[in-house]
Amino acid sequence: MEIAEFKEKLIKRAFLKAVMKLGTAAPHFSLTDSGEKVVSLSEFKGKWVILYFYPKDDTPGCTIEAIDFSGLQKEFAKAGAVILGVSPDSAKSHCRFTEKHNLNIILLSDPEKEVLQKYKVWGKKKFMGREYLGVVRTTFLIDTQGKIRQIWENVKVKNHAQEVLDALKSIK
Repeated sequence: MEIAEFKEKLIKRAFLKAVMKLGTAAPHFSLTDSGEKVVSLSEFKGKWVILYFYPKDDTPGCTIEAIDFSGLQKEFAKAGAVILGVSPDSAKSHCRFTEKHNLNIILLSDPEKEVLQKYKVWGKKKFMGREYLGVVRTTFLIDTQGKIRQIWENVKVKNHAQEVLDALKSIK
C-alpha cells in the first residue's frame, strides 16, 4: 500500500468516526424490505440491531456476507439482535436475492441513497485504478437504546458475521 493511499484510508476512517461516533444515536430511517413493507429502525427499540451496508445483491462478496449472516441468524436472535442489510438495490432485486439463496434476514432497499449518505457509507471507491462512487461495506452494531456501539469499516466478508456475533456477545 502506498503512503498516499494509506493516508487517504486514515482520513476516511477518521471522518467516518468523527461523524458516526460510538455512543451517539443511530440516524433514524424507514426503508422498504424485499416484500415492499416499510421497515423503520425505531421498530427495533429494545433489540440489538446489526445494520450492515453492502454494494449489490447477488455479487460474490455480498452473497457470502448475506449467507453468513443468515446462517447465524438464530444465534443473533438468541442474543436479542435483528439483522438488517441495506443496499441501493430495489425491493424486487432483494426479493430475488433472498429467494435464490434462502436468506432469512431483512434486506432493505435504498435506491435514493438517503440512508447510505446518513450513515456516511456512500463514498469514493477505487477499483483497478478507476475512482467511482459506491457503497463502502460497513457494519454498525446498534444497542437496545438506539446508540451506535461498534463500527466495522471497509469490511472483508470472510468470517465477518461471526466477528459481529462475537462482539455482540462480548458487549452484552
